[in-house]
Amino acid sequence: MPIRYGMTTELTALAWGCVLAFVHVFLAVQVKTRQYGTGWNLGSRDEELPPARPLVGRLARAQANFFETFPVMVAAVLIVSAAGLNDRWTAIGALLWLAARALYLPLYAFGVRYLRSLAWTAALVGIVLVLKPALALAF
Repeated sequence: MPIRYGMTTELTALAWGCVLAFVHVFLAVQVKTRQYGTGWNLGSRDEELPPARPLVGRLARAQANFFETFPVMVAAVLIVSAAGLNDRWTAIGALLWLAARALYLPLYAFGVRYLRSLAWTAALVGIVLVLKPALALAF
């Protein structure tokens, strides 16, 4: 199949995923700076810090979780895009992933247990939907 040029739904979701990555980083740093001060943010961060407040820890963990799965989504979208395997289900998967990851951040930040896990699972289902056509060809 020929490579399609232009912004597919999957690539657009991935672009918004990049924006979401920056939101994760900036939120975590803002909350940490509020707790530890501007000196901490501008310094080398070598000093021992008092324990983080719960929100600081939650945002750091949400950020780490995002960056653990984001490369998989990037690869999935690039694979189906390069192979011309985009279809309605890969588009739905990409949008599901983006929506679920966007919901995951505030759910984790506010300590909402079960819905947070549901959002994570929905994002995983989104990645699987994107990857499915590429894996179907492999078997």
